[in-house]
Amino acid sequence: MGLKRLDKLIALHCNVSRKEARQLIKDAAVTVNGQRAMRAEELIDTETDDVSVKGFNFTMREHLYLMLNKPQGVISATTDPTKATVLDILPESLRRRSLFPAGRLDRDSTGLLIITDDGAFAHRIMSPAHHVYKTYEVTLSDPLDAAGVAALEAGIRLADGTDCLPAKVKTFTCEGTPCAEIRIREGKYHQVKRMVAAVGSHVEHLHRTQIGRLRLDPALALGDCRPMTDAEVAAVLEDPAEEAEPQLP
Repeated sequence: MGLKRLDKLIALHCNVSRKEARQLIKDAAVTVNGQRAMRAEELIDTETDDVSVKGFNFTMREHLYLMLNKPQGVISATTDPTKATVLDILPESLRRRSLFPAGRLDRDSTGLLIITDDGAFAHRIMSPAHHVYKTYEVTLSDPLDAAGVAALEAGIRLADGTDCLPAKVKTFTCEGTPCAEIRIREGKYHQVKRMVAAVGSHVEHLHRTQIGRLRLDPALALGDCRPMTDAEVAAVLEDPAEEAEPQLP
């Protein structure tokens, strides 16, 4: 990634101006690899150097990729005047000015959401042309019958004329409750909920478990996030059909 000026990196990743970043360095609030930073123009290797500001360790990579287990009650947006957003719940050490959610989950939905500042990567996730499948586990009011599954897998047209690409559907029960795993490669408004409604059922709860071959880390509690590994970033753009079939409850 090359070397970057320290004051520029602090401004980018700590949501401050370049002038404020230089003042933080003068005030001895910045360390590089455990040593006090002395010069604003010091060059930092974003892949290997460890930078802390006021005791917080900041990820200084050129692009940041975060895996978030989105909880209910927050919206998939960068800002909102009245509602909490997914950026509001990020830990201070992982915040930077240019982050945004790569795709969305409804306010009442949970599960895997990627937060990044890499626009090209996000476009590949969200564009149907790239065939990146998103996998959802949904709790249903009524089980999907064979005709409903066939309609979803053929590509259904919704009541308003919206055409949906073919989905991949598996039905199962969880403690006696009808459920389904649904994979789609689009992200239209309330798409899974509307598709299920079109075949005579209702989504009681929706949880995203996977994007491409990237699975939600089961150790990640609702509302928690962590940086993704390079292997996990690559897995997002891999076809889930190439992996072993997931085990359903």
